[in-house]
Amino acid sequence: MILSVWYAMLLGLVQGLTEFLPVSSSGHLVLMQKLLGMDTQGSLFFDTMLHLGTLAAVFAVFYKEIWAMLRHPLQKKVGLLLAATAVTVALTLLFRKPIEASFGGATLGLEFLITAAILFFTEKLAHGKKTIEKMTYPQAAGVGLLQAVSILPAVSRSGATIAGSRFFGLKKKDAAEFSFLLSIPAILGSVVLQLPGVIETGLKNEPWPAILLGMLVAAVSGYFAVRLMLRIIVKKSLLGFAWYVAALGALVILDQLVFHVFFASPF
Repeated sequence: MILSVWYAMLLGLVQGLTEFLPVSSSGHLVLMQKLLGMDTQGSLFFDTMLHLGTLAAVFAVFYKEIWAMLRHPLQKKVGLLLAATAVTVALTLLFRKPIEASFGGATLGLEFLITAAILFFTEKLAHGKKTIEKMTYPQAAGVGLLQAVSILPAVSRSGATIAGSRFFGLKKKDAAEFSFLLSIPAILGSVVLQLPGVIETGLKNEPWPAILLGMLVAAVSGYFAVRLMLRIIVKKSLLGFAWYVAALGALVILDQLVFHVFFASPF
């Protein structure tokens, strides 16, 4: 299916609303593309551009924190973010081909269930009280490891990194902030990884009007999703999200094994 403006805007809305909620934006994009009959393998660049759109939302919400880090780049918070990012980048480069293959959707249901398990155990076991500055570099690297796992399409990046931060002792608000700030190098890195393929195929071959409108919708909806998530993680439980992605994962696996309406059998 050729990417139309309306499909791009719909997928941009899905991306923006789910990027910062712990339900996996990439998983929802792959799921929506399957439902719409689109080529999920050929849409990786478009997915990356939608993630770039949501990056604008992070800058809009955390501009004060980002400006402070730019003014004082040697502070510990910057070092922690770099440590986490280095681990993510190394593992992504090491397992790049299997990661790209996973966007075909064969393991989507299982990945949603992994997200559900992460959220469930976080709510039951994590009770941290530390600020970001109290985190150690090995702990930041551990969060980076979880972020690398979340590159699989239906494993939530925000869910995994918030969970990791909380397991390592951060209080809810600081865990959310660390997760969202960590999305900046993660998203920029994914764009850089896509550049060789884009240069090879040529920028003119991409449906840029649809892509740009999708990015705009993702940025606007992402802004409201960040604000919502910051309130939820401080005042509410994440168990509702856990049950949602668990049900979604079960439905995907049921379709893969029994109905075969949207997904072929993974076996």
